[in-house]
Amino acid sequence: MSTTDFETIPARRGMAARMKAGQLLRVRNTHGAQIVDTWAFNADDLTEFMSMEHSRAHILKYIPAIGDMMLTNRRRPCLTFLEDTAGGVHDTLIAACDRYRFELLGCEEYHDNCTDNLHAGLKALGIGVAETPSPLNLFMNIPIAADRSLSFDPPVSTPGSHVLLRAEMDLIVAFSACPQDILPINGVACTPTEAHFRIENA
Repeated sequence: MSTTDFETIPARRGMAARMKAGQLLRVRNTHGAQIVDTWAFNADDLTEFMSMEHSRAHILKYIPAIGDMMLTNRRRPCLTFLEDTAGGVHDTLIAACDRYRFELLGCEEYHDNCTDNLHAGLKALGIGVAETPSPLNLFMNIPIAADRSLSFDPPVSTPGSHVLLRAEMDLIVAFSACPQDILPINGVACTPTEAHFRIENA
């Protein structure tokens, strides 16, 4: 399970990269239980971005599957799911964690979070955005029970599993290896790990 030709998303941190329309994005759950919050912005206009609300209305699902196309907040094609070896369970409902989320969970001091990771990853590319869109939470397992309640469960993905997506426009993609270590969304051990990604030519 070599990762020598992949970029590392460090545990608890964020990364961002540029990709062209038609290129492929492979995101690997290297250790099998790491959530990867994922964003995509129109490279030519950062006010247009992958939108969970608009995508759910388009695919009529809350978990995307192979062949499904995620849309932007202007209802244009953004990323399309081509492969999924990670069990097919991802999340489009939950907002990125932030300092306020961890305060509600009892943290009295600063806690790493996906919102700050997004902005740090973009800053490394010399980019800033005014808001934090709701992310595509790759590998995140948020079941909906019969009584319509939600729960934060461990991922069903396995070490080395991945998703492969195709860019439908020139994009800035960003990732956060979610630092949640209070709830078991990064596995029952609640231990965030690094993940990896690679941009490939079709």
